[in-house]
Amino acid sequence: MSQSIKKFLFLFLMALGIFSTTVSAEGIKLKSFELEKADNDWLLNASFQIELSPGLEDAVQKGVVLYFQTEFDLTRSRWYWFDEKPALAQRQTRLSYQPLTQQYRIASEGFTFSAKTMSEALQAVGSIGGWRVMEGSQLDPSKSYIASMRMNLDLSKLPKPFQVNALNNRDWNVSSDWYRFPFSSTGPNLIKR
Repeated sequence: MSQSIKKFLFLFLMALGIFSTTVSAEGIKLKSFELEKADNDWLLNASFQIELSPGLEDAVQKGVVLYFQTEFDLTRSRWYWFDEKPALAQRQTRLSYQPLTQQYRIASEGFTFSAKTMSEALQAVGSIGGWRVMEGSQLDPSKSYIASMRMNLDLSKLPKPFQVNALNNRDWNVSSDWYRFPFSSTGPNLIKR
């Protein structure tokens, strides 16, 4: 092999490595997760890191509203029947751009927030605090459970032309994995990453 071919292959592999690192950086990742008891309710506090592709960021700047769905469920395994699901909760967070004020607007469950940059807006979308996900009466203190949660971009809320594009474009399928943690109503339930 000549020296120029070796250099070309080396540079090609380096560029491929940089490209694959850039692609894997986009998406949603869980940073922290906590269930805390307040009176008779269980509240969820969580933090997600959200990174959008340049195409999605551009779409938001051009007026496309993005809806992020956060899902939580609590399950208990049973050997004799299907798993029991004593708690299911969902919430939606809306991200839009206001061109007149040049600010991003985040809305969720009556809470609204404005941000000057996309990174501030995504940080606000990924921050969940004091979300009531279940009542204490739904739990049996003698049993152990698995708490699960995830966040994803709700493609069904996009305008129809973008839904078709999202089916064919991987950059529009932004979702975290399901994160599952053991949960007991009597112990500490804090997970940090």
